[in-house]
Amino acid sequence: MSDVIPYAREDAGSPPSLFPDYGSTVARSPREPLIRVPQTLTEVTGPSGWDQLMGPALADLTTQHKSPPLGQRIIVTGRVLDEAGRPVPYTVMEIWQANAAGRYIHSKDNWDAPLDPHFTGAGRVVTDAEGRYRFITIRPGAYPWGNHKNAWRPAHIHLSLLGPAFATRLVTQLYFPDDPLIEIDPIANAVPMPYRQRMVCRFDIGVTEPNWALGYVFDVVLKGRNQTPFEEGQHDH
Repeated sequence: MSDVIPYAREDAGSPPSLFPDYGSTVARSPREPLIRVPQTLTEVTGPSGWDQLMGPALADLTTQHKSPPLGQRIIVTGRVLDEAGRPVPYTVMEIWQANAAGRYIHSKDNWDAPLDPHFTGAGRVVTDAEGRYRFITIRPGAYPWGNHKNAWRPAHIHLSLLGPAFATRLVTQLYFPDDPLIEIDPIANAVPMPYRQRMVCRFDIGVTEPNWALGYVFDVVLKGRNQTPFEEGQHDH
């Protein structure tokens, strides 16, 4: 039967909940064996109609205010796929990131970098029937984060995939190619090579729009042998 696809066992790509080089995991990682809590039918099948529930998609983070934000405009596109490489249609992807100076609009982000009144840093897209998504934003800046002496986070975009229900939420980070900070970042390095490369997007001249925006491609694989590394636990950090 040609439509029967062999199961592809998950690999070791996802980061552990305890990674001592990433300081805050020492305090917040579980000390006792995890207990699986069975999900109910409600948790795995609802809600439906994301567009009605969450409002229109916010696929262009550069047009949310009266003026465009500062920074290099970029286009990010790709597909959300299952373990067999099949598209996952009509799934919600939430986006949040720092501005071009590496600053978040958040009460706890108080480092000396300017806020951009024309950039909120949050968006949302829904994949189409082929599992494709596309959003426009600006390339975020690096920022210090106090984990260790002279610690800087590489430029990254947080992506949260909601799937069929809130209980199935998965979170990952998108990094950019040729960023030297990736190799010395404890959060990125919690994911061993070669799996870490699955979190790095690739530049694509075909996606790039002349005289307007650079283009990057980032596919997300939800499970299986080629799974994108996702955060463990509650998937909300």
